[in-house]
Amino acid sequence: MYKALFLSTVGFLCAIAAIAQNSVPTAADYDNFSGSKTIVVLDDNIMSDFNRKIKEVMKAEWTPTEYDFIANKSFPTKMTDPSYSFLTTTTVTYPEDKTKAKYIYLSLLMGKEKTKKVNNLPDLISIPLAYSNRVDINYTYKMASFVRFILKHVELMKQNPKLISKTPLLYYNKNIKTLKSKTLYVVKEDVEKDLRSEEAFAKAYANKFKFVTEEEVTKAIENKEKDVVFLHKVGPGNNKLETRCFNMIIGADDDEIYYFDYHMINKKNPDALTAKDLKKMSKQ
Repeated sequence: MYKALFLSTVGFLCAIAAIAQNSVPTAADYDNFSGSKTIVVLDDNIMSDFNRKIKEVMKAEWTPTEYDFIANKSFPTKMTDPSYSFLTTTTVTYPEDKTKAKYIYLSLLMGKEKTKKVNNLPDLISIPLAYSNRVDINYTYKMASFVRFILKHVELMKQNPKLISKTPLLYYNKNIKTLKSKTLYVVKEDVEKDLRSEEAFAKAYANKFKFVTEEEVTKAIENKEKDVVFLHKVGPGNNKLETRCFNMIIGADDDEIYYFDYHMINKKNPDALTAKDLKKMSKQ
C-alpha cells in the first residue's frame, strides 16, 4: 500500500502518526497468521451492505483460520492481542494530497501487544475499496474476489518472504504481459468518456475486452469464468481535482491482480480508467 498519513478502522477515528516502518509485516507475521483467530470488524451501520456481504463471503471462502465477527467499538480492546488477526475496513489519507481525501481499504492486520495505534499493527495486505465520501458506489459485489486475493497473497508471502514490501500491490504488475490471453470486463461508466465506444476503446487497448454491467461482473466472479479479468476503479466520482483514482485489474477465475496503478485527477486525467492505463496494460 502507498504510504499514508492516517490509518484507522472506520468508525474508530483517531489522530495517529504517519504509517511507520513497523506496520510493514515480517515473515513471522505471515507465519503467525496461520495460528491466529481472524476477527472480522463490522461496520457501525448494522444494515450496511458490507456487513451482509462479508458474512456471506467469509462463510463461502474463508478456510485458513477460525473466524468470528465483532462490532467496531470492540476493536480497540481486541487489537492488542497477537493471537488475533483482523479483517477490517480502514480509512487512509495521503499527506501529499491537498484535499486530504479519504479512501476506504479492506485490510488484513495482525494484533500487536502494547499499542494504541492502528497503524502499528502489521498490515499483511490492504486493498482500496472506495472513496469514503461516496454513498452511490457499490463495491461489495466484488468482495469474494477481494477476499480470495487476500488469502492468495498471504500464502505467497509465506512461501516467498523476500517479496514482502511497503508496496505489495505493485508486485503484481509483473502479470501485465499475460493480459493478452484474457478478456477484460469493463463497466463503461468507469472509463474516460472518449473511450466509451467499442471502436475508441479498441484503438487504445490491444487485447480482448467487453463492456459489461455490474451484474455480469458478479456472475463472472461467482462462476470463476475462465480467462476473464475485471476492472476495479476507486475514485470520488466527480472528477474532483487533487484526489486519486486507483485502477486495478483482477482475475475472475484466479483472483490474481494483473494491473495496479493510480493517478492524480486533473483536467487531463479524469476519475476513470484512461488511455494511459490501457497503453500500459497493452504491453506484450
